[in-house]
Amino acid sequence: MAALARQDVPIDPKRPMVGVAVLVTRGDRVLLLKRHGSHGAGSWACPGGHLEFGETPEQCGIRETFEEVGLAINQLRFKAITNDLFVPEGKHYITIWMEGECKSGEPTIAAPNEMSALGWFTWDALPEPLFLPLANLVAGYAIRSIS
Repeated sequence: MAALARQDVPIDPKRPMVGVAVLVTRGDRVLLLKRHGSHGAGSWACPGGHLEFGETPEQCGIRETFEEVGLAINQLRFKAITNDLFVPEGKHYITIWMEGECKSGEPTIAAPNEMSALGWFTWDALPEPLFLPLANLVAGYAIRSIS
């Protein structure tokens, strides 16, 4: 019996997905968007999305931030990883958190099918409810860099 080629192996629908989220900051504020049209609709999150084949987390974060809010950012740094289990939706994500500062430009709702609002918030005045990965990060349920 011949072995199956890797592309012939069925993907397990219960296997975790990899997401990248970007903490875009300006001074003491972080950019958040209100999710729309996807799991977590109505909650507040950072720009981000699925890591695509061949992308680095930095490339994904830069792409997703531009696609979602029209900001060109660079110099992203690793911040943390959260393990995010969306029980009602049957989804499991490993979220790679990157951070970078936005020195110029104003965010816009560039993906209205994915968000309904956006804004800059201080860490002590975050809107509610928070999207599960962001809630986990804020609560300290994360693996962080040792440096």
